[in-house]
Amino acid sequence: MSFIMMTQMLFRPLRQIADKFNTLQMGIVSGERVFGIMDTESSIDQQGETIAEKLKGNIEFKKVRFSYIEDEEVLKGISFHVEQGQTVAIVGATGAGKSTIVNLINRFYEIDSGQICVDGISVEDYNLHSLRNQIAVVLQDVFLFSDSILNNITLKNVAITLAEVQKAAKQIGIHDFIMSLPNGYDYNVKERGAMLSSGQRQLIAFLRAYVSKPSILILDEATSSVDSHAEQMIQYATDTITKGRTSIVIAHRLATIKKADKIIVMDKGLIVEEGSHKELLAKENGYYKNLYDKQFSLELAS
Repeated sequence: MSFIMMTQMLFRPLRQIADKFNTLQMGIVSGERVFGIMDTESSIDQQGETIAEKLKGNIEFKKVRFSYIEDEEVLKGISFHVEQGQTVAIVGATGAGKSTIVNLINRFYEIDSGQICVDGISVEDYNLHSLRNQIAVVLQDVFLFSDSILNNITLKNVAITLAEVQKAAKQIGIHDFIMSLPNGYDYNVKERGAMLSSGQRQLIAFLRAYVSKPSILILDEATSSVDSHAEQMIQYATDTITKGRTSIVIAHRLATIKKADKIIVMDKGLIVEEGSHKELLAKENGYYKNLYDKQFSLELAS
């Protein structure tokens, strides 16, 4: 009996050593991936010297062509103009090239041909860091760190004070929601904001964008996954942060873009229609009108 018991005591540490070796191997593989990303050289030319201190927000696309994969164009020579302070909505089916436009304004990719200008200056001539500092993007999938709400809003930027955050939160109507949480602005939301609902995470992202005081605001499908309880708060927040600021709104839900100054309708990398909500609805058999009628009839049916 002693021998049998001793044998089990011998094998247990050996099994644990084998398990630790497997963990070590997985760590090595993960480390190689992380270091591979960190060592990747940027393919974006950063020779631009113009500092974007405070942009007016005039955006112009001139016959822009772009492809992620060679010979498979995503944007096929599109041209449009967004004036200072305008709210422009971009709609279209999945894969039409809406999110690609967002990536190109931020210069995450280099275009194949054409030109993108902000305030009459090509984005290639701007200092990349200063250009991106003037653009705030709110995405559908909000990433929150395992930290306090305040730090998730300011991103540890010491230039943004708690008083400024609270003032901004009151302006867009979410101060009361934050104060209803335990510890208020010091509430830890845990990894990826697990302690908050999707709508609440989205509101935090709106406030994060608002306090950075961007010249250009981009909302990329920012209201597509929210619950009905938060929808009204998000609509009010959207109206507040887009007021007087050049804004580009990308959305599937057409009800969220009725108030836009101009709507750009895209299909398969081309701009097929452009105009206000009323103008586009007046077009018989128009692409936007068909989209609107389909979505409206689905909402009525549900």
